[in-house]
Amino acid sequence: MENKNNGGFHYTYSAGEQAEIRRIREKYAITQESKLDRLRRLDAGATERAQAIALIFGIVGVLILGLGMSLVMSELAEILGVYKRLAMPLGILIGIVGGILTGLAYPIYNLTLRHERKRIAPEILRLTDELMK
Repeated sequence: MENKNNGGFHYTYSAGEQAEIRRIREKYAITQESKLDRLRRLDAGATERAQAIALIFGIVGVLILGLGMSLVMSELAEILGVYKRLAMPLGILIGIVGGILTGLAYPIYNLTLRHERKRIAPEILRLTDELMK
């Protein structure tokens, strides 16, 4: 620490402290996303959204299918208060609905992916034009 002529003090930090200060500063500094990073993020975002929606449909479908199977093969009908004669047809019907939902997961994935790509296409094309110049 030095005393300047104007009455102020000047303090120099060590190299380790300078590195720590730089790391902390980088956390809060606003960084510009590169065009290539933005292009990658947009492309990955379309696929991730389609995957999430398809997974939700698939998981819900499998759970409903499992409920139908449980009605047919176990004593779940008695627990739920359904007559034994209705348990098998009801379980089969519920299982079919679950199977249909599960089977629709992949077509819904493709439909959502196509829709998302169409939605972000202008931005992707603009970015690729700028990057290829």
